[in-house]
Amino acid sequence: MPTYTFKDTTTGEEWDEFLSISAAETMLEENPHIKRVPVAITIIGGTGDRVKTDSGMKEMFSRIAQANPTTPLADTYGDKGIKATKTREAMKRARNKLGGSMV
Repeated sequence: MPTYTFKDTTTGEEWDEFLSISAAETMLEENPHIKRVPVAITIIGGTGDRVKTDSGMKEMFSRIAQANPTTPLADTYGDKGIKATKTREAMKRARNKLGGSMV
């Protein structure tokens, strides 16, 4: 059900109602002094996994990952080379062994 904005033409008062389309039409028919106020609609560009990270943001994430190799961001956007991967794995093992975070 949508939310409608109504205006009382006699008092100038505006309010929002969460109604079905038929209930809103019935209310307007029964109350001729009430008018519906047009409002801007909300458009959602994308949600969830359908939104792709652009190359500029990926580059920024890779710079942050390079500066912070022990973060989850480094696992996703960090250097994918063999040496870097083995270094991250060794750091994870050491961190798990010590029971804390290594910065």
